[in-house]
Amino acid sequence: MASTTFTLSRDSFGKLVMTDADGQLFEGVAPVRAFPIQSPDEGISLVLGNGKEVAWIEHVDALPEPNRTLVKEELEGREFMPEIVRVKSVSSFATPCTWHVDTDRGVTQFVLKGEEDIRRIGAASLLIADNHGIHFLIRDMFGIDKNTRKILDRFL
Repeated sequence: MASTTFTLSRDSFGKLVMTDADGQLFEGVAPVRAFPIQSPDEGISLVLGNGKEVAWIEHVDALPEPNRTLVKEELEGREFMPEIVRVKSVSSFATPCTWHVDTDRGVTQFVLKGEEDIRRIGAASLLIADNHGIHFLIRDMFGIDKNTRKILDRFL
């Protein structure tokens, strides 16, 4: 289904409702990114609660308003993945250890349980899971500051 053949709205409970070109209503649709890290604004599927896809969006910016705003709001509300911009310090180079970091959402700290909780995503990105299951993204481990790279090298 093309990205321009539907309209989106919210019901009285705040859930997304999609109306397709034939006027069929799909209640409780949710946007799901196909490539959340590499291409977050491309390849978004609108799915029902049972996982059935009801629409495909090539690029979120190609959507007309208000569909674009509704999809972006829904994605932001469902996804929480702070991006680490700097690792200030770690309590130890042995795990578990506490990391003190600056993120795009502010300063925080988290516990890294084990080195296996750091995963490579593509050639330059890392995904780090803390002891509560929150994922932190390092988009470009080669473009980050020198001190952070030194710390990362000890864990990779």
